[in-house]
Amino acid sequence: MEPTLIKRCVAEYIGTFWLVLGGCGTAVFAAINFEPGTGVGWVGVSFAFGLTVLTGAYAVGHISGGHFNPAVSVGLVVAKRFPIADLGAYVVAQLLGAISASGLIWLIASGRPGGFTKEVGALASNGFGADRGFYGLGAVLVAEVVLTFMFLIVILGVTHSQAAVGFAGIAIGLCLTLIHLISIPISNTSVNPARSLGPAVFEGGEALTQVWAFWVAPIVGAALAGLAYNWLRPED
Repeated sequence: MEPTLIKRCVAEYIGTFWLVLGGCGTAVFAAINFEPGTGVGWVGVSFAFGLTVLTGAYAVGHISGGHFNPAVSVGLVVAKRFPIADLGAYVVAQLLGAISASGLIWLIASGRPGGFTKEVGALASNGFGADRGFYGLGAVLVAEVVLTFMFLIVILGVTHSQAAVGFAGIAIGLCLTLIHLISIPISNTSVNPARSLGPAVFEGGEALTQVWAFWVAPIVGAALAGLAYNWLRPED
């Protein structure tokens, strides 16, 4: 018997909360670790995002499908692998999970030695433009569309009925790790509108005014992937 929509949404909330807490939390708490040359760096943050998806998928993926990302949900709808009637509820649950995790990161970071300033970038928000230390808007949009497209192609492929059983979470987690290794310097890596909105809500300012790009580009990339996979996929 399939879990109720409420239970599936709670699972999506938990999974998205874990993704943002694990990924953005690593960026905030462990990437630099107070002293130059210490901490996990970009590679560590990349693996943190991948590990949260991997562990979250195996923990609650059998309940909700393990989307943890509005763009993934949209891509699955376009690919006819997820009912559009449930899309709104999933997106709300994902956004609440991301915002809750970002709030917790801010709360914990407030206990940092020497204090913590809730400024733009302090909670690992996404962005574009040289003034924020990222690539220009055009480059960011292209990267986010293409990387989200590939993320959805991997997700749709490894969860197909003819794919190897039991390995989807590993492939998806490693794919997200690779995406972050590519694009943290470009935009701090989104491919997930919920992950982008959570930190931006608490940082405000430029982070919040730029968040539209990290909704538009991932959703476009995911929708294109859904269309492409519908044509490409083997018969069920």
